[in-house]
Amino acid sequence: MRLLLEIIATHLTDAITAAKSGADRLELSPGMSEEGLTPSYGLIDEVVHAVDIPVNVIIRPHSQSFCYDANDIKTMVKDIHIAKKLGAAGIVIGTLKPNGEIDTEALKHLLEAADGLDVTFHRAFDFARDQSEALHVLSQFPQVRRVLTSGGKQKAPQGVDNLNELLAQAKQTHVTIMAGHGLTLETFAAFIEKTAVREVHFGSGVRVGKAYHQPISRDTIKQIKKIMADV
Repeated sequence: MRLLLEIIATHLTDAITAAKSGADRLELSPGMSEEGLTPSYGLIDEVVHAVDIPVNVIIRPHSQSFCYDANDIKTMVKDIHIAKKLGAAGIVIGTLKPNGEIDTEALKHLLEAADGLDVTFHRAFDFARDQSEALHVLSQFPQVRRVLTSGGKQKAPQGVDNLNELLAQAKQTHVTIMAGHGLTLETFAAFIEKTAVREVHFGSGVRVGKAYHQPISRDTIKQIKKIMADV
């Protein structure tokens, strides 16, 4: 199974650049410095029609936390329905209780709305009180296809041991572990040698100066893809 590269796009130009440079899938996620916020409907529509790779849309109504009340869930369900109608391939969601457990009741509502969409559980997972427990819970939901994680609150290159433990646990389930957060071109080759992940996720690591507010670097993506091809 070849490695798959997912890139965060925050606007239309990002999306077009990433797709033309070799990204396999996009996470459409404005507000990178806030762990992502739901994009506008206009942006979803433009991106979906501008690229020929899957577009997964983050559904996150605020950046206060990963805990959502009834009003938040109502908003998120509507956002999911509209993202689906606009042609998104999938959604990116994450729900926690204040104590750090997976909020399964909130998750059920979102998954019901997402019927038929590709579903990623995002880095809320890295703020769960117990990642092994959280992965077990998520594995009970067939719609949750992957978990985005750095193996904890640290960056992915420092979370290799935890990532490998999660990968071993995930082998007994349908869930794919996608590594992300803190990956860069400079650390990527060594990272891939140490872990068996088959999906990787880049945000600021593929941007000029590795800065959230800078444009995506086509050359960086192409170099990452070359490393991936050699694995």
